[in-house]
Amino acid sequence: MSMTDLLNAEDIKKAVGAFTAVDSFDHKKFFQMVGLKKKSPDDVKKVFHILDKDKSGFIEEDELGFILKGFSPDARDLSMKETKTLMAAGDKDGDGKIGVDEFSSLVAES
Repeated sequence: MSMTDLLNAEDIKKAVGAFTAVDSFDHKKFFQMVGLKKKSPDDVKKVFHILDKDKSGFIEEDELGFILKGFSPDARDLSMKETKTLMAAGDKDGDGKIGVDEFSSLVAES
């Protein structure tokens, strides 16, 4: 399954394009722009599993830095500051990674 099976390709392109500048990434705005906020809980979980590149059941910090590439292969990497901010917002239990329920909560809070 690819991201465009779940989200509109044009929405992805606009959302990725809105955050091309370093340190401009805002996960709340991004999740809204990409259409993730409007998706069912099941679809949000499917997106999580696409972003979980190593299939560990978690999005670790190194994967989080490449989150935009999960939506569009030519997107930029997040800066260390953006990655740390996103991890702090999503990692509710403090284990240094984001699980599927934490990711779902992160999207719902957007």
